[in-house]
Amino acid sequence: MSANLRPLSSVRNLGVILDNRLSMAEQVTAICRACYYQLRQLRSVVQSLTPEAANWRVYKLSPRQLQCQLLYGIADNQFQRLQSVQNAAARLVTGSRQSEHIMPILLVALIPVRQRVTFKLATLVYKCLNGQAPTYLADICRQTGDHRSGMRSAETWILHVPRTRSTYGDRSFAVAGPSVWNSLPPAIRDPSLSSQGFRRLLKTPLLR
Repeated sequence: MSANLRPLSSVRNLGVILDNRLSMAEQVTAICRACYYQLRQLRSVVQSLTPEAANWRVYKLSPRQLQCQLLYGIADNQFQRLQSVQNAAARLVTGSRQSEHIMPILLVALIPVRQRVTFKLATLVYKCLNGQAPTYLADICRQTGDHRSGMRSAETWILHVPRTRSTYGDRSFAVAGPSVWNSLPPAIRDPSLSSQGFRRLLKTPLLR
């Protein structure tokens, strides 16, 4: 019994849209569409909400929709589309005008999208190093072991970054996670920090 299989340009898996170039463009489109819809709903009632309630609603919207770890390494124009959504959310809850510079407003409550991706990825590595992540992810995050060359990875928590031959490989968690972790200042690159302390310290270099 034969069947004709038709190739598709994109598929949905576990709620994520994957296109045939792994550009995540269709996923970004879906995220923007969902966020703008919720912002339109919020606009109709925002005047009736307290500033705290409005901020909480926007804060809960962004992390849930962005699925940040999957967006590492996407094209700049896709990041710009997502940043436009976040900017619109910040303007809505603060009542700021379109002519006002958004960054001072944004940094009050939200981490910009590109930095949020880095924040989420670094936090996931932290969880891997503290036994708070699935084993298949935790096994990826291991310290470099070349002590003969004088490296002090045990003290500074430098993680092994495998070599790849494509940008797709560079975007995988096996590469992106340790790379982001190794780029953090030594004071932050410390798994013994509490979860709250790690997150607090991590925000400082990301918002500079």
